[in-house]
Amino acid sequence: MSASPSPLPRSVIVTRLRAAGCVFAEDEARLLISAARTPDDLAAMVDRRASGLPLEHVLGWAEFCGLRIAVDPGVFVPRHRTEFLVRQAAALARPRAVVVDLCCGSGAVGAALAVALDRVELYAVDLDPTAVRCARRNVAAAGGQVYEGDLYDPLPATLRGRVDVLVANAPYVPTEAVRLLPPEARVHEPRAALDGGADGLDVLRRVIAEAPLWLAPGGYLLVETSERQAPQIVETVARNGLIPRVASSDELDATVVIGTRPALQSGPGGGDRLREHLDKR
Repeated sequence: MSASPSPLPRSVIVTRLRAAGCVFAEDEARLLISAARTPDDLAAMVDRRASGLPLEHVLGWAEFCGLRIAVDPGVFVPRHRTEFLVRQAAALARPRAVVVDLCCGSGAVGAALAVALDRVELYAVDLDPTAVRCARRNVAAAGGQVYEGDLYDPLPATLRGRVDVLVANAPYVPTEAVRLLPPEARVHEPRAALDGGADGLDVLRRVIAEAPLWLAPGGYLLVETSERQAPQIVETVARNGLIPRVASSDELDATVVIGTRPALQSGPGGGDRLREHLDKR
């Protein structure tokens, strides 16, 4: 039996990655070396990374909110900026909250919320079957359910009016701007997870339009967007009967629009303006 080839020296790996345009070549080399099971495995991983495959797809996981989230090839890689969405949602949720994660991708947001909160009832949805398979692995520990389908369509009807926290990291890149994204995203991530239509807001408008039907009174919708798009999202949220506000993080370059469903009003003549709004839809 021939001996296994000698492992690649770290300096050679760093040089190779740097030549391929990897800005954090030293850190990536360390991760690849620690993840490789054999010298041959390491060489193959370095080749895949140098060819442009996202590091997370090479490793098979991404670090997100202190967790290792499984990320299969072809699945959207969770961004660190989206940790701000998780923080905002976690700060608003009550114990035993009913949480829905739309456009869930790997299920990173839902999985992180399940860890941050006390015994959530978690549901996640994505249109991509590859993402759904990946998400099921990531939310299994929380007992979450993952559905394949278009936004709210596959969710159980019994959730209508019961959702405490509805999060959506939907695509919001305008179609013409997709070509400007780094090749790692443009080539290796699903177009449907990036392209939000002409102004980037096609999917988000659909998420917002149906949110009042699913939110519990006093429930929250949280969507990630860009600072430039936030005013349009705020208008859309308000137009659909939710009370909007914007949260942002300079540190993570993150913007989240939050819509609150008003609590039901009771008493003679009180009525419920939101219910009237929904009945007219």
